[in-house]
Amino acid sequence: MAERAAIITGGSSGIGLAIARMLGQDGYGLTVSARRPEKLEEAVAGLREEGFEVHTVAANMANEEDIKRIASEHEEKFGRLDVLVNNAGVGIGGLIHDAETKKLDMQLDVNLRAVYLMTRDCVPLLRAAGKEHGKALIVNTASIAGKFGQAGLAMYSATKFGVVGLSQATQQEYGPEGITCTALCPGFVATPMTDWVEGEVPKDEMIQPEDIAAGVRFLLGTSKNCVVPEIQFLRPSDKM
Repeated sequence: MAERAAIITGGSSGIGLAIARMLGQDGYGLTVSARRPEKLEEAVAGLREEGFEVHTVAANMANEEDIKRIASEHEEKFGRLDVLVNNAGVGIGGLIHDAETKKLDMQLDVNLRAVYLMTRDCVPLLRAAGKEHGKALIVNTASIAGKFGQAGLAMYSATKFGVVGLSQATQQEYGPEGITCTALCPGFVATPMTDWVEGEVPKDEMIQPEDIAAGVRFLLGTSKNCVVPEIQFLRPSDKM
């Protein structure tokens, strides 16, 4: 049984998979969740081949019962939680006047509501880890669109602004108990989620998922006296 353990949502590809691999390399037991079971098992097979201890939970992050199941199955498997990575997300482009309500609700549910619920259901285990070693960590994947509103991505931007605010409030509530919370705010990352812009920005010119994983490793290497509210990841050509 691993001495420390982590949950990663949205872990079947891109940023989530890169963070899961990094945590596995550093000795964490992993619970990896994603919506599509086949894709999840394919991704996790690679992690297991590298010798990592991995439990999978196929879950729809818009479903509260699925969220509860991730937390409960992780506790049953590992008995502890040191790192929670709220990474699952969805982005749907379009102008405000063309928006379909069901697509707005989907982004609110997955990008913001699920982060809140996942955090809520993991607080007891995170508190125990914080009491033990003073450095339990919550990482919330936001976006640079959560710092600067993006035309054509109004609801996505709104949810990611929400994630940044939620991360700040989480830090204030649970920092005294040895739990730190950081919002990750990247620009374009070379993942399937940015396929739509590849004609304008080639994937090899984007931020790489491993860059985000390196940021999480940095956070875990800081002392319990160090709080990093957010990290922005930009390309050299991005406006600051």
